[in-house]
Amino acid sequence: MEENNAFVDKRPTKSGFVAIIGLPNVGKSTLLNQILGTKVSIVSPKPQTTRFNIRGVFTKDNYQIIFIDTPGIHDAKSLFNQIMVQEALKVLEEVDAILWVMDVSHRLPEEEKILDLIKKANKPAILVLNKIDLIKKQELLPIIDYFSKLHDFKAIIPISALHNDGVDRVIDELIKILPEGPFYYEPDRITDLPLNLLIAEIIREKIFLLTYQEIPYSTAVKVEEIREEPDRNLLYIQATIFIERDSQKGIIIGKGGKMLKKIGTLAREELEFLLGKKIYLDLWVKALKDWREKETHIRRLAIPFKD
Repeated sequence: MEENNAFVDKRPTKSGFVAIIGLPNVGKSTLLNQILGTKVSIVSPKPQTTRFNIRGVFTKDNYQIIFIDTPGIHDAKSLFNQIMVQEALKVLEEVDAILWVMDVSHRLPEEEKILDLIKKANKPAILVLNKIDLIKKQELLPIIDYFSKLHDFKAIIPISALHNDGVDRVIDELIKILPEGPFYYEPDRITDLPLNLLIAEIIREKIFLLTYQEIPYSTAVKVEEIREEPDRNLLYIQATIFIERDSQKGIIIGKGGKMLKKIGTLAREELEFLLGKKIYLDLWVKALKDWREKETHIRRLAIPFKD
């Protein structure tokens, strides 16, 4: 008598790369984190938080979607911001589909530039109308009608990424347009972001949360050392916060070191939660004059831009 075998899914596997694009601060990173059920991309109420393309891997049943969270597309002034935007635009040439995320509560004329990029890329595209919880329902239909006439989107989906409303439909529509193909990553993989960059991004997120005006944009974080200390049952992390001018040091450190301590405490608590272990976080602050304007400095900071 034959043994009963467990059900084997014999459907062909589907996989593909999906770029998440949009203007700054429309909720791209929030959407990605919501889909994955964990944080791989930092979020902040301030625009232009994401600095480089971050991959998030979503695997379920017979499909795998590799999302690429891109920096917000904007009129860049500094060399660093120009590189950021170039990184976002390069992705459109390499992906299988595009998710355009729009903030329906804060419409801007620059949306037309995004639409032009989508048309030029000539890839299947889905328009995601985010932050629907911030507008009246009757305001939504005219927006859907307007954009449905401008481009042949595979779908136009109203969502609230923050409240996980409508996010499942985004996945459903993407599955329809994914090509057949093998998985690119192991099913339990969530991101290809190296540990040192994940740590640096979490620290930088806390700087965005706690500082104002130009300060968060003038900072970069580089993890210098990660060391397991079994005798103390912890992970030792030493990281340097770089700023552009000596005068900014005092703001990051704060009176009596209070600001630096607050940044470190918030970052350590989140990292302990994400990594599931006790952490000793050793933060230093250094000035690297005008680092955003010099390619050698940008490379020194280990920001993972492609050549």
